[in-house]
Amino acid sequence: MIKGINRQVVEVKDTGNDCFEKILFFIKPEYVGLSEGKIRERAGLVTKIATSPPPTKLRKSRINEYLKAGALLLAGILTGLSIGLLFR
Repeated sequence: MIKGINRQVVEVKDTGNDCFEKILFFIKPEYVGLSEGKIRERAGLVTKIATSPPPTKLRKSRINEYLKAGALLLAGILTGLSIGLLFR
């Protein structure tokens, strides 16, 4: 508990991320009546979302893979055309 503040706090020590040691959640007064299990479950969901990699990185890597595959396909087509023109 932080000195001078009368609130419930949930501390998550296992964040699943090397960057974060722990996360503190301050419970809103209107949710104090929820069971500890429900509060910890919600804290776990927020922790998982907050510590997961951003989806834009995944999207960019997929676009890069498609660009590489397209470049290889184009190189193959051009090579085939070149060979076809040489042996005409």
